[in-house]
Amino acid sequence: MTATATATPAIPTPHAATATRPSIGRLTLVELRKMTDTRAGFWLLAVTALAYAAVVVVTLIFADPPDLTFYGIFQATMLPAGVLLPVIGILAVTGEWTQRGALTTYTLVPERERVAAAKVLAGFALAAASVAAGLIFAAVGNAFGMTFFDGDGSWHMTAGALGSAVLFQLINMTMGVAFGMLLMNSALAIVLYFLLPTVWSVLTGMIDAIRSASDWLDLSVTSQPLVDNTMAGDGWAKLAASVGLWLVVPLIAGLVRLLRREVS
Repeated sequence: MTATATATPAIPTPHAATATRPSIGRLTLVELRKMTDTRAGFWLLAVTALAYAAVVVVTLIFADPPDLTFYGIFQATMLPAGVLLPVIGILAVTGEWTQRGALTTYTLVPERERVAAAKVLAGFALAAASVAAGLIFAAVGNAFGMTFFDGDGSWHMTAGALGSAVLFQLINMTMGVAFGMLLMNSALAIVLYFLLPTVWSVLTGMIDAIRSASDWLDLSVTSQPLVDNTMAGDGWAKLAASVGLWLVVPLIAGLVRLLRREVS
């Protein structure tokens, strides 16, 4: 009589499970692909590129020749990305829930805070890419301005101006991600992202009692020096206060909701 040996299945150790966990860099690349490799993401990026081109053409036609400089044209390109790219950030978060992608995402990566961090980092990468695209369009526009429109043609741009542009786009993009996390509904998040700051600006302009608050809590006011590269003094404190209200508070509240919401 012979005994048959049965193989005991290997029990995965915590070390092995940790080793197979995707890195934050890989998660960021996955989230960046989600932002750009969908129909909505593709068309938003295409519209942003067309808006860059349109802004450059309008600037070349209507701006005075002394204003046709590399930095002057680059400043004009900051607006399209600041308006359109946050919508991609919103959709990158809300799409998980409206298109039932959360079941797959959070099954593969149960640590939801890592996924949230990857979405924010992917937003950072896209914001930085938008600045790089703006520099390219501005360079082409400046060359055309010198050649065909008697533009000044100056290529001067300070590191501080570039840093302000990057910070401006990072704030807008992260605010979009924050609203997406907080509301988790594409239409609602997009509408409120544009509506609430607008309503606040109108109210502070109409009501004297809260008018002074706009200097501290109206993000469109406090971030304008970043676009103009004139940030100084208490401008940084005012920017921090408005970012705290419109970005940090929604981001923290949205993260709490993301961690607690049941996936179905």
